[in-house]
Amino acid sequence: MKKIIAIIGARPQFIKHAPIELASRGLVNLVTIHTGQHYDYKMSQIFFDELGIKKPDYQLNAGGGNHGEMTGRMMIEIEQIVIKENPDFVLVYGDTNSTLAGALVASKLNIPVVHIEAGLRSYNRNMPEEINRLLTDHVANYLFVPTESAIENLNKEGITRGVFKTGDVMCDMIRIAKERNIINESQSNFIYVTLHRPYNTDDLARLNSILEALDRLETQIQFYVHPRTQQKIKTGLSDKIYKNIQFKDPLSYFDNLTAMNQSIAIITDSGGIQKEAYILMKKCITIRSETEWIETLDGGWNTLVWEELGNIKDILSKPCINYKTALYGDGYASQEIWNNLVN
Repeated sequence: MKKIIAIIGARPQFIKHAPIELASRGLVNLVTIHTGQHYDYKMSQIFFDELGIKKPDYQLNAGGGNHGEMTGRMMIEIEQIVIKENPDFVLVYGDTNSTLAGALVASKLNIPVVHIEAGLRSYNRNMPEEINRLLTDHVANYLFVPTESAIENLNKEGITRGVFKTGDVMCDMIRIAKERNIINESQSNFIYVTLHRPYNTDDLARLNSILEALDRLETQIQFYVHPRTQQKIKTGLSDKIYKNIQFKDPLSYFDNLTAMNQSIAIITDSGGIQKEAYILMKKCITIRSETEWIETLDGGWNTLVWEELGNIKDILSKPCINYKTALYGDGYASQEIWNNLVN
């Protein structure tokens, strides 16, 4: 039985890892390293509790600090574990510092790198995530992509070997949640909001402009505030009053899916939530100038807004068309990934 080291560390990776682990049972010896990149309770521990995945075999404390410092600490600790465990593959997810750290360690030790959610590009190199995903794809041996556009991105960069289109593992997770009757299907009259990217939250004038635009909407806003953004609002915007916005703590994964599913629309700057919004058939407005998930823009299911925040109201009023049911696969990407790795 092959030994695989899987590296996780940030909220979206817990979600992606769960269906991969569930589908791996009886096929491989899966060893998990949690880097500690996100250490808030609701962004880490609760995912193990709710999703039924095993506790990490290794728990690091490499979060915090600047990007280079964090990535370097992760590499030092991951390398020691990889040398000790001597796995057949190292598996990484997405585009975080944990992803890059694991990919670089494995590639320098000549251990094949498996990249799940490969091929995404925002073409904005000011985003740390873009650098992480670019470098990871160029050292990966197995690149599991969710869509045709991801394959096209890799082809443009000369990456054609070891590329497999499997669908998206987050679609798997939503399928599992629905099969367990965990997602509440009732509807409510509110707009779900989350913001966490530094270019929207670190500049207080920018953050206030976004909040004022949301506050002018007629529908109630439920803003699920990332801990980092909470601190920014508390210290820099405490004197502001937003009558139409309810500020809420982040939710556990299944509660978060329910909140998105109950909303009438979603406003975010998260990559993963854009995709979840599409899978849940919810109109999404993305407060960014670009997106990795370009296919969600078709039919008005997702709309990019950057400077023209005043357009949000009009965008919300427009209907969505031409929904593609299997855009992100059939909900069994995890099984397809293991079929390609172990057979």
